[in-house]
Amino acid sequence: MYENILCEKVDKIGWITINRPSFLNALNKQTISELNHAILALSTDDEIGVICLTGSGDKAFVAGADIKEFADYTVSQGGELAASGQEKLFNLLENLNKPSIAVINGFALGGGLELAMACHIRIASSNARMGLPEVSLGVIPGYGGTQRLPQLIGRGRANQLIFTGEMISADQAAQWGLVNNVVEQAVLKDEANALAHKILKNSPNAIATAIKAVNAGFQTQGGLNTEIELFASCFGTKDFQIGTTAFLTKQKANFRD
Repeated sequence: MYENILCEKVDKIGWITINRPSFLNALNKQTISELNHAILALSTDDEIGVICLTGSGDKAFVAGADIKEFADYTVSQGGELAASGQEKLFNLLENLNKPSIAVINGFALGGGLELAMACHIRIASSNARMGLPEVSLGVIPGYGGTQRLPQLIGRGRANQLIFTGEMISADQAAQWGLVNNVVEQAVLKDEANALAHKILKNSPNAIATAIKAVNAGFQTQGGLNTEIELFASCFGTKDFQIGTTAFLTKQKANFRD
């Protein structure tokens, strides 16, 4: 049914695995579309109480967006990319009536970290690394990163990660509040299952209501709309051309000369 993801139901838990290991599970349009379909299906399945998202293999949760897919986009296409992705996946997850757990089994970069942040809870393996490297491409995070990261770790730390594009370790992410817990990769799925089963003991209606109540205090649509506009504007800049060309040719971008 799906080409880029795996979806299975185990003990009232819906497990979705992004399955593009040769691309470090990078998000492209097809993968986002498949995730949208699977999440909507699980959200209306009365047998499912919790949704867990992870990546295939032991290297990456999601190592970012598929850069080659949008390197030649115009400003308007960049805006549509961000708006469509947020509607189909990131905002959908955040406002879903069932709790979601990001099971971060490796690199969670760019759109991958934004996907994890859209989930309600995050747990990570000890080898995981996280960051928003978009500025190295001459663009900004476009899937909610500029809004959700400050909410989770504070403005100063979020600014540091966004402005530098640096990666942090799973332990650092836990210290900053970006992830809830860090465990060894061998027991990561067991940890996620244990957490999911604790949630499953409680009232589905109360949990769905709690999600709405918690989210009400963090309404970000105005900020997300601004992010979409500013993300799109980057596509018309020389820096975007320099950054994406350097990435695709495996060179180091030089924005200052």
